[in-house]
Formats: sequence, structure tokens, C-alpha cells
Amino acid sequence: MIEWLLVPGAYLLGSISSAIIVCRVMGLPDPRAEGSGNPGATNVMRIGGKKAAAITLLGDMLKGLIPVLLAQLMEVEPLILAAVVLAAFLGHLYPIFFGFAGGKGVATSFGVLLGANWMVGLAVLISWITIYKLFKISSLSALVAASLAPVYVYLIMGMQAMVYVAALIAVILIWRHKTNIQRLLAGEEN
Repeated sequence: MIEWLLVPGAYLLGSISSAIIVCRVMGLPDPRAEGSGNPGATNVMRIGGKKAAAITLLGDMLKGLIPVLLAQLMEVEPLILAAVVLAAFLGHLYPIFFGFAGGKGVATSFGVLLGANWMVGLAVLISWITIYKLFKISSLSALVAASLAPVYVYLIMGMQAMVYVAALIAVILIWRHKTNIQRLLAGEEN
């Protein structure tokens, strides 16, 4: 039963905003008040450059990866693993430490999927890179990769609970990117 403590722990770790911390440490403006207003790696790149964005990206990925790897090491049942995955992801989107205003979740979703199964993570990464190489649009790459994630989970892991969680994450990511989708449809996305 102690394994269930991983779920709130994953949420709390997910609630640590890499973007806000990196910007504070590097003397950059608060990403919630600059650029797109999104506390994520893409906005940090706009306001602070590649180094700040890379650190933010790594931090966001690790806060998804670490709790899921811990759950894997503890050999938890599939339902608990799926709950840990979802909790870390939701922690990034709705961080308790930062007024429940988080990022869009792309890097953290990659981290949780990589932790759940390295082949799923690799498949998602390859999808993102492929779409980015073709179109040079980060949001489009994220949307396609997220949409394919439940398929990869089904084909590689076959765990029903994880398929549902991957599908929920994909739906949430698409919803969080609605303004990006509008710009994509209008041909105005960077």
C-alpha cells in the first residue's frame, strides 16, 4: 500500500516549475509575465536563449522521468504506474507551488513516457524529430508525437491503464495547444 504514496510524490515533483526556477537563478524575467506567458522551455528560449531553455527542458523531462523510474524500480502494479505517470504530468500543468498555472506539458509527458518504457519514449522522440525536420514547427511536432503516444503504448507495452493515461495526456496536450492549433490552421505558427 505504501506504493500509492508515489502518486502524491509524483504530483509534488511535477509541481516544481523548471522554467520559473531557471529564470530566477539566471536573472531572467518571470516566464509567466514575458513572451507567451507559458512557463515552459519554448518560452524560456524566447526570453533567455538556448542554454536556459535546455536546462528548463531537462528539468521538465526529469521531473516526469524520476518518479516513474522509481515506481518501475519498486515494481508497482500497472494501475499505480499509470497513476504516477498522470500525477507527475498533472503536477507540471497545475503546480501547487505556483498557483496551479503550469506549462503545456510536452517535456514532462516525454519524461513520464520514457520512464514507463524506454521504447515508447524513443518512438515518441523519433516522431517529434521527424515532424520537426519536415516542418520546423515545434508545436506541430509535439501534437503529432502526443497523438501517436497512445498507439506506441498499446503496441509496445500493451498495458490497458497506460494506454488510457497516454490517451488522456494526448487529449490534454492537444487542448493546451489550442492557440497553437489556431495559428497552425491560419498559417501563422512560428
